[in-house]
Amino acid sequence: MSQNAILVAVEGPQAEEWIGLLRARAGRREVRVWPDSIGDKADIAFAAVWRPPLGLLASLPNLKAIINIGAGVDALLADRSLPDVPVARAAHPDLTRRVVGYVVLHVLAYHNRMRLYQAQQRERRWEAQQHPSSDDVNVGIMGLGVIGGEAAHVLARLGFRVAGWSRTRKSLPGIETFHGAGGLDPFLARSEILVCLLPSTPETNGLLNLALFRKLKRDGAAGGAFVINAARGRLQVDADIVAALNEGALAAATLDVFPHEPLPQASPLWTHPKVTVTPHVAGDISPAAFTDHIIEQIEGFERGQPMAATIDRRQGY
Repeated sequence: MSQNAILVAVEGPQAEEWIGLLRARAGRREVRVWPDSIGDKADIAFAAVWRPPLGLLASLPNLKAIINIGAGVDALLADRSLPDVPVARAAHPDLTRRVVGYVVLHVLAYHNRMRLYQAQQRERRWEAQQHPSSDDVNVGIMGLGVIGGEAAHVLARLGFRVAGWSRTRKSLPGIETFHGAGGLDPFLARSEILVCLLPSTPETNGLLNLALFRKLKRDGAAGGAFVINAARGRLQVDADIVAALNEGALAAATLDVFPHEPLPQASPLWTHPKVTVTPHVAGDISPAAFTDHIIEQIEGFERGQPMAATIDRRQGY
């Protein structure tokens, strides 16, 4: 039997595609599938997973490394029995392009008054709106990792006044940066369109709340304050988003992630006229694009090379 088998533990509409591609590209390695064909757990050396059940990974006695099929690792780190082996998260150009594309799409939608034009279309009303120049609009990016940094640069190339905030000091060419608790309020005060790309950690969970929204710039060229969350659902307080929209602290919100997914049917976010809901798709990574990367990670690890994009468990990402 194989002593370096790969376990795939993925649910959802792409699960069969992940399994098929990994089997096609794994060479002589055996690919096992949770929950139906795990076989002898002692054979499993690597696990490619997305939100696996608690305790599954701890039950694999010879596990050497874990590859997370996604950028967010909070579900993994919530497993107190998680084995002490390297955990690599998804860090791939395909993922970066998808999230940056999502962010740019919705920043431009707010900048170009698309929600208003959609409402006018439903009313069959032909009325041009004033569009500010992009260099009059302040965009703030929360989180300056690979994805946040690329989003900042793309938006800056489109002419927006872009600034970034991160937990620790970071420097990006041509981008104004803020950091830490002391830098958060001045960052918010100059941001009209706020984009959240932070990881989910005990420090960031609940950060997108009413008090924070009230600190955003509302008197700028964008015509109000807007929030786009394409990061993790635990960062936002849904009730506070509704309250901020109703009192005018926010003019609109685009939300791809939620504390509880799928978004409960009773949530007022579904029908709020100022909210755009998408079903956690901003960071959907293509199995075809990422499968080869998984195999390359495993092969490199077996040659003694460190895995790329391994997480720091102390920081939570």
